[in-house]
Amino acid sequence: MFQQNVSILNTIHLLGFNNSQDLNYLSFAVLLLIYCMTLCGNLLMVTLVVYSSDLHRPMYFFLTQLSIADLLLTTDIVPILLHTLLHKVGTISLGGCFTQFYIFAFAECSECLLLTVMSYDRYLAICNPLRYNSIMSHNLCLKLAFMSWLLSFSLVMVDIATTSMLEFCGPNTIDHFFCDLFPLLELSCSDISSVLLKIQIMAASVLVCPFLIVIISYSCIIYVILNIPSATGRQKAFSTCSSHLIVVSIFYGTLFGVYILPTKGQSLNITKLLSLLYTVGTPLLNPVIYSLRNTQILKAFSTVMRIQQKSSF
Repeated sequence: MFQQNVSILNTIHLLGFNNSQDLNYLSFAVLLLIYCMTLCGNLLMVTLVVYSSDLHRPMYFFLTQLSIADLLLTTDIVPILLHTLLHKVGTISLGGCFTQFYIFAFAECSECLLLTVMSYDRYLAICNPLRYNSIMSHNLCLKLAFMSWLLSFSLVMVDIATTSMLEFCGPNTIDHFFCDLFPLLELSCSDISSVLLKIQIMAASVLVCPFLIVIISYSCIIYVILNIPSATGRQKAFSTCSSHLIVVSIFYGTLFGVYILPTKGQSLNITKLLSLLYTVGTPLLNPVIYSLRNTQILKAFSTVMRIQQKSSF
């Protein structure tokens, strides 16, 4: 007889950071400010690229896709985190927990693939500049972005479908500030070995393979830059990819620290802080890094501000 898996849990409690209430209030104020700055920064980035004709280029198009992924990620995590800080414990349904994890994984997977596509774009721009415009056409940009979103949607959906077939019977607390995969699996009373194997194989394809592509792309880029005879030429070539390299380093550094490196003996608070960095910090840093190190974005921002000032009079 086939017995259908039935979830016993209905409500899950998120414990957050287990700090004093005074510290929670301070954390709430800081995170609320960061959240508002993240929304403004990424929305401004999308607006500038859409309305400035000087930014209608492949790199900036992919940058808008990255900003959309950041907006999706931070909006999925921060509101529930703010509620948890105010009330010491966050309450979420099992279905809501799965939904939060799906949106989180979808945004992270999309960002991973988009950063890989952006590394390929920088590779073409520096290593094959004469054919760059013919290869990186508008249609190819749309196809690469669409495939990144579609592949992320499909892979994460498989993970969710596999995980949701487990039976969840408690405990009903997660010592984290959001519904991540491993804390969620700890609530299951089913055998999770086969699920873990499937998820690890898919995670390798989403995380490790794109990372190798990024490494290969930047190895070629560095080789070409080092062979440029003039120091000015080397500096100009490196400046076109330095922002992306910084973002990639932060993104993969925190993800590897949480999901790839051994966590045995690692403090849970360290894991939470690393998770806070890539769920809250990275979406804020991305538009800041790209805007501060890019004169064209700063120029487009100045132009938009002048137009707004003229229209206000």
